[in-house]
Amino acid sequence: MIKGAVSGLIGVAAMTAAQTAEMRISRREPSMVPGHVASKLLGLKPEDDAALARISIRMHWAHGMTQGLIRAAIGHAGLRGPAAAGMHFALMWTGDAMLYKALGISPWPWEWSLAELAPDLFHKGVYVVATSAAYDRLS
Repeated sequence: MIKGAVSGLIGVAAMTAAQTAEMRISRREPSMVPGHVASKLLGLKPEDDAALARISIRMHWAHGMTQGLIRAAIGHAGLRGPAAAGMHFALMWTGDAMLYKALGISPWPWEWSLAELAPDLFHKGVYVVATSAAYDRLS
């Protein structure tokens, strides 16, 4: 589990770097979805956008670390390399999309615009590749 959590932190660091670069190029604002998820799950009521942004950053890192535990479970089941990364991506992305819908944060992914879908797929792909590579290396 420790290897999974460490791998998840490495993955979320890679994803954060990719997001930061992409947002500079695209001039897209940071997503507050992690903050909305945390607020709904924990019953938080952020008083303003700055408070929501702080919650969002914390949830972003916590989610990345805990998703590394899923990669550890996949590794424990015997999968490594691209097959493990593919399984991890499918589980993570599908789970996130279902959670967003269940919490009323967003519609189903097939209703998202390309401008919403493309960065989400890309950044979670970066996360999964980095997390999986780190986990395989640590193992």
